[in-house]
Amino acid sequence: MLKADLHVHTNYSMDSNTQPKDLISKCVEKGINCISLCDHGTAEGALMLAKESPIKIIISEEVLTPHGEIMGMFLKESIPSGISVDECVSRIKAQGALVCIPHPYDGLRGSALIDTELERLASEGKIDVLEVFNSRTLLNGSLKKARKLAKQYDLPMSAGTDSHTLPEIGTTYVTMPDFNTPKEFIAALRQGRITGRQNRMVRIRALIRKLSKYIKPEK
Repeated sequence: MLKADLHVHTNYSMDSNTQPKDLISKCVEKGINCISLCDHGTAEGALMLAKESPIKIIISEEVLTPHGEIMGMFLKESIPSGISVDECVSRIKAQGALVCIPHPYDGLRGSALIDTELERLASEGKIDVLEVFNSRTLLNGSLKKARKLAKQYDLPMSAGTDSHTLPEIGTTYVTMPDFNTPKEFIAALRQGRITGRQNRMVRIRALIRKLSKYIKPEK
């Protein structure tokens, strides 16, 4: 059985300082033996790491569209940000990869795919995986809505730390059977069991850092 963290970042993302080799060491230390490495706007870190990693790497990317982020899983090459939602989905599918929606319904996260597009894609059968637990999601209501949508459309449910720092690793994972292909991954994920803990303080500190950029100190 695998312990899979299906949402992690390295310093290939603009908002993370995690070195790829340190990420792998921390995963081994915590017993995480599978990760979906989904840096913002690039799959290059995952492509590089997959060649030499002792643990299973799902080559992924969070692509920012004008309406929010979509994750491609099992990619062969990077997909540019800034493209439309439908083009992003088409480019992911063209690689034989999977469309995953990260942190759905997270109203405190500007990068979350807007609800109307999320629900449209679900109704059109264009979502392969829905993330129903993200350690950095602050509101339980968002997580409940995600699970409800997944059940409504019978979508496989994923989970991850959304880690941008090493201490987050190991707090959330999916225990699931091993797999080799995207099709096998879907079948394994349907048998998975989510273990999750919200890293609220990590998220709150990140929000404070963002807000501090817009607050001018009094003279």
